[in-house]
Amino acid sequence: MGAFKALRNGSANMDVLIALGSSAAYLYSLPIVFGRLEGHAYLETAAVIITLIRLGKFLEARAKGRTSQAIKQLMSLRARTARVVRGGCETEVPTEEVRVGDLVIVRPGEKIPVDGVVVEGRSTVDESMLTGESLPVEKGPGEAVIGATLNKGGLLKFEAVKVGRETALAQIIRLVEEAQSGKAPIQKLADRVSAVFVPAVIGLALLTFAGWHFLGTPGNFTRALINMVAVLVIACPCALGLAASTAVMVSTERGAEMGILFRNGEALERAGRLSVVVLDKTGTLTRGEPVVTDIVVSRQS
Repeated sequence: MGAFKALRNGSANMDVLIALGSSAAYLYSLPIVFGRLEGHAYLETAAVIITLIRLGKFLEARAKGRTSQAIKQLMSLRARTARVVRGGCETEVPTEEVRVGDLVIVRPGEKIPVDGVVVEGRSTVDESMLTGESLPVEKGPGEAVIGATLNKGGLLKFEAVKVGRETALAQIIRLVEEAQSGKAPIQKLADRVSAVFVPAVIGLALLTFAGWHFLGTPGNFTRALINMVAVLVIACPCALGLAASTAVMVSTERGAEMGILFRNGEALERAGRLSVVVLDKTGTLTRGEPVVTDIVVSRQS
């Protein structure tokens, strides 16, 4: 299917090499199976080639499935409902229905549904899902609150500023999705190379067939066909096509689970060459819980 789509779009990819190699072995074997020709049928060759490629695709699909769990975990952080003031009355609505300018009320122990600015009340908010800082942050009138963070101390009333796809959490989810769907530089290089590489391999395979058929043992069509199929299949760098995309998806998933987000595949590829990491503020890296480091004894007279 991948080879057919590529040829229909006027290009050739690695799937074309696999399709040509397996099809040649299969079509050659059919007349032998039905007694039209003498020789050995190579149906198992076509079957093994397709099986190995499908196994690689299956492992890639499974990696994609695991990667989507990271996005689902991020989406599960969102509050499902919000308590807004409309027409002088408190109304509980789905978070998706909150509009910019709505006055939202969040009680202690509830998640803040959208991004906004506090207009009334004081409380402490757990923002560890975004900042990694385990200690709650004090919030009061005029200070910003972020959707999906946890209100811990008191009642807060705030004005919704960013809703829907504009919230900080929605942008993080979109960032992870773009990083997983984008291509790393090595993948882009492989795409450019394949535009020249695949036609060259097909031409080399045809030369191999012609050389063995006309310059080798006279009439040795079978040996020429086998060698042609070997060139088509072995020349296909499927490891690069499968491994590169799978590595990007698995890496972004693992990073998201550990609180590390990659903007795109290029950033992920460059991260492998890093030797020094500079943090922009104290306390960025924490264990997630406060510990006693010093004991100061105050002497009272």
